[in-house]
Amino acid sequence: MERLPRRFYARPATEVAPDLLGKLLVHVTPEGTAGGYIVETEAYMGPQDKAAHSYGGRPTQRTRAMFGPPGHAYVYLIYGMYYCFNVVVAREGEPQAVLIRALEPAAGVELMARRRGKSPAAAQKLLADPRKLRTLTDGPGKLCQALGITQAQYGLDLTGDELFLTPGRSVDPADIRTTPRINVAYAGEWAQRPWRFLLPAGR
Repeated sequence: MERLPRRFYARPATEVAPDLLGKLLVHVTPEGTAGGYIVETEAYMGPQDKAAHSYGGRPTQRTRAMFGPPGHAYVYLIYGMYYCFNVVVAREGEPQAVLIRALEPAAGVELMARRRGKSPAAAQKLLADPRKLRTLTDGPGKLCQALGITQAQYGLDLTGDELFLTPGRSVDPADIRTTPRINVAYAGEWAQRPWRFLLPAGR
């Protein structure tokens, strides 16, 4: 499958985040291959953005991937149990990232359902209803569980063969909705920036 090139990621997060909608995120594992079309993202703009992990501009062991070249994976744990997957963007040394918040499952759905604790019968019911199918991966923790993304994928090159993005399908810009980002009230005025981008179900 064709990969998105490095230059796609080498732009500000607020440009990359809406452009990621419709792209196909794929994870190849020994269990099988699973993937889905991206339908929700959030942009995090680096050292000046109080909602970003890289706020302040000092790299840590947790955030070092954000300071590296664009087109790599930044994965972190929340609540001690859920992983979140981010795409590192902008230029090296400019620690910006895009959080992938939701997918529309497209490949390896039964594997994704099994990872989410669903039975084969339940997976078949989900396949029959696209709106319900999204419930497998309608949150950053859910999609990481469904795709088998963990800390083991931290720092992976997204132009490689294990975890990657493809051009996917075209998106009409008129279909994209924007809202403030979620769960970042601590960031004050930065919490109100309209940097969450999403495609409603059926788009």
